[in-house]
This record gives sequence, structure tokens and C-alpha cells, in this order.
Amino acid sequence: MAQFAIVLNEITKSYGEHLDLGPVSLALPVGQFTALVGPSGSGKTTLLKIINRLVPPDAGQIEIQGQNATTTADHLLRRQIGYVFQEIGLFPHMTVAENIAITPKLLGWPADKISARVANLLGLVDLPAELAARFPAQLSGGQRQRVGVARALAAQPQILLMDEPFGALDPATRQALGRDVRGLHDQLGLTTVMVTHDMTEAILLADQIIVLKDGKILAKGTPSALAGSSIVEVAAMMDGPRRQAEQLRVKLGASS
Repeated sequence: MAQFAIVLNEITKSYGEHLDLGPVSLALPVGQFTALVGPSGSGKTTLLKIINRLVPPDAGQIEIQGQNATTTADHLLRRQIGYVFQEIGLFPHMTVAENIAITPKLLGWPADKISARVANLLGLVDLPAELAARFPAQLSGGQRQRVGVARALAAQPQILLMDEPFGALDPATRQALGRDVRGLHDQLGLTTVMVTHDMTEAILLADQIIVLKDGKILAKGTPSALAGSSIVEVAAMMDGPRRQAEQLRVKLGASS
């Protein structure tokens, strides 16, 4: 088995005259949870889409599970990768069960196997079985995002990509879903890459944080390693959650 689930070598991507990403090189070990952080326009989402070949790079090489992704058919590559969008993208005219079953149906799974997989996934993402027959409009935002996670995992991918998956949720739901996603990552042995603007979320969920700026990697390391970074911007980002926690303690102490 490949030591690294994802390897990018000198990847670049431009839109017109603007260099959006690159050159970027990184190797993500199998089983690691990685958070991509950085200001808007730093290239986070572009990098995520390049991994899944939703966006083709202008130059560089991509390896997924030890295979050259540039010579692998896109549909075969994406069977190994689940993708969760911020907008979720559930089909409104399909039930929850039908949304989750899309990829297994495309892969030709038998109906009994699909039904069993849907039931199993609803349990994994902590949704009641009776929601299977409902439509997305009948669900809360948190429930819809859980369905999005279930759909991404339906074909049993080894890699999970998440683009601001909790951004539109209220804080309590966001925190609960984040914990559950990290639990699924550990339980299923996934390699997860998540784009987030929330440094607290990155610190709490990720094994490694990659900081992007102007399309390049500014820093990468474990949360504890980056907390002591000598790079001023990185140190400030990592110190944000600590300052916020201290302000909350002062406020709550003053009100008690």
C-alpha cells in the first residue's frame, strides 16, 4: 500500500494572467487529517479541486494512492475520493436515500447492497432511519450536511475532501458535526483534507495544518508546532483562538 494517499509535485494553476496556485508540492500520509487554511484567494479551494481533478492543473504531477492521477480516467479517480461541498448540492427532487445512493447506482451495485449501505451510512452520520424517505427541503441545515457527508462516503472512498463543510451552520451544530466527522475519519481509516477559515476548527480537528498565502504554502505542521511558528502571520493566526478564549473568560467572569 502507498505510504502517501496524496502527492502533489510542483502543481501550478493560473486563471488568465493571475497565478492562483503554485508551485505547490506536498505529500499527505495515508490516514492523516489535514486542514487547509489561509485568507480568501489564497488557493485553498483550487488546491482541493485539483486533487479531485475537478480543475486540471497547468503543470505538475498528481499521485493518488500511488497512482498517476493524470493518466487515470476522471470517473475512476473519483471513485476513490469523496467530496463534501459547503453548498451541499443535494438534489431537491430526490429523497435522502436516493441522494446517498447516487454513486453506488452509477457503479452498478445491486439494490439490496445499496439499501444496506444507505441504512449503514445514516447510522454512521447519526441520522434517524426515518429521514431516508424525506426530501432535502424537509431537513435542517445540519441534517442536510450530514446527508452530504453520507453521500460522499457512499462508494467507500479512501479519501475525503471537504470544502468549508460547516461554514453555513450555527456554532453548536458546526461543533457537533465537526466532532462526528473526525470520529468517522478515525473509524473508517480515511485520509481527509478540509478547507476551513476557522482556525479553532482546524486546531481541534486536524493532525496537520497547511497555511496557504498567495497560492503558495506559507507553513505546514501539527497544530502544536505551528503555535510556535516564527512566521508572524502564522503565529497570529494560531494565537487567534487563544485570544478569543481569554476574552470569553474575561466576559463570562465579569458577568458572573
